[in-house]
Order: sequence, then C-alpha cells, then structure tokens
Amino acid sequence: MMTTTFAPAFSRRRFCAATLALAAAGSQAQVSNLGDAINKAGRQRMLSQRMGKAWMGLGQGVEVESARRVLDQSMALFDRQLTELKAFAPAGDTRDTYVQLESAWSGYKALLVGAAPSQGQGKPLLDQAGKVLALAHKGTGLYEQQSGKPGAKLVNVAGRQRMLSQRMAQFYLASAWNVDSLASQQEITKARDEFIPALELLRNAPEATAEVKQALALADTQWLFFDNALKARVSSAKAASDVFVTSENLLQVMDRVTSLYARILG
Repeated sequence: MMTTTFAPAFSRRRFCAATLALAAAGSQAQVSNLGDAINKAGRQRMLSQRMGKAWMGLGQGVEVESARRVLDQSMALFDRQLTELKAFAPAGDTRDTYVQLESAWSGYKALLVGAAPSQGQGKPLLDQAGKVLALAHKGTGLYEQQSGKPGAKLVNVAGRQRMLSQRMAQFYLASAWNVDSLASQQEITKARDEFIPALELLRNAPEATAEVKQALALADTQWLFFDNALKARVSSAKAASDVFVTSENLLQVMDRVTSLYARILG
C-alpha cells in the first residue's frame, strides 16, 4: 500500500490545478515557433496515454468524475493541437506523418467514445493508443530535427517524461483490470527505467536554468509519490485511485519543465 508520506487531500488539490493548466495549454491558436511545435507535438504523445488511462479508470470506477473530465479535456486538446501541428508542418515527411496521425486518431477516438469502457475492449484500445503514440512520437522527432539546436532534444525529452507518467498509469490500470496483465507490468517497468535517467539528463543539461532546476526538484518529489503508488497492490481500489491522482500531479510538473525548455529554445 501507499506510504504514509502521501497526502491524498493535498494531491487532489494539485490534481484539479493540473487539469486546468493542461486545458489552458491548448488555448494558443497556432504554433508560434519550433520550440512550441516540439512542445505541442510531444504533448500529443502524452495525451494518447492519458486518454487511455482515463478510459481504464472510467471502466473500473476509479476517480470517475475526474476521469471523465480528463478524457473530455484531453480529446478536445488533442483535436486542437493536431489541427495546429498539421497546419504548421512543412510538406514532406512531417506533413505525411500528421496525415497518418489524423487517421489513427480517428480510429482511437471511435474506441474511446463509441461505447462504455469494457474489459473486453481494453486490449484493442491499448493497441490503438500505441499506434497514435508512435506517430505522435515520430512527428515530435521530425520537428526536433528541423530545429537543429541542441536545446531541441531537451524539449523532446522533457515532453516524453509527460508521456511516460501517463503510460505507467495507463498500464497500471490495465493490469488492475486484467487487460494483458503481464505485458502491462512489463511496460510499466520499461517506462520507469526510461523515466529516471531522463530526469538526470534534464537536471544536468547546461541549458538548465535555476527555474528549470527548481521545477525538477518538485518533479523528484512528485515522482516519489507516484512511484510509491505504482508499487502498491493492483487489486486495491485505493491504490488505483492514488496512481491516477499522483500521475496527474507529476504530469503537471513535467508539463511546466517542458514549457520552460521550449521557452529557452524559442
């Protein structure tokens, strides 16, 4: 079970702030520069997994009100950013990638809202989420290449941390629902093994300002809460709720870190 250092009331207040902050993140009407493009393209990766997490939560009655809000906001934000990124994309591989992503997103959206979440649809949903993630990741990499600046990698890596936080939570809830449990546990382990060294890379980067390091210190704390939640028994309803909430808290912090690095890149 969770350690006594976790304070549910505090975390739920932070969670509400996280949903509002991410809703506001898509309010900008267009992509302003390559730093912004990498940030938004990377956010699409995260949203692919966050929507899956919310769907799994709804199916199991985990944080139902919050899960519904997360799913609705994430779908709207994904739609909006996809339009912006496709419009910003130059002709060639980048534009083609976003055309493919649009098609994959259409299939994913149909699974997310076509029927009430059910255990039997869990595996098809995870598979489609994976397809959307792969194309969103490709698009992010292409925008990073277009920048050609060393700082572009940091925006990409920081943005990927957002995705990993949601991916771990998504597969935790999938495992709790006995949706491809062994593979789900393996995905959690893989994502955890990628998340920890990436924090070090971001912290030790020459471009890391005092503001970035302060945000990363908070990320360390939120990661501790989240990792403790992930290690709890998957059969516990409280553990599932804690994973949902702490993943949102970690997401909020990593979204800020990504935005800070995007601002540095310009």
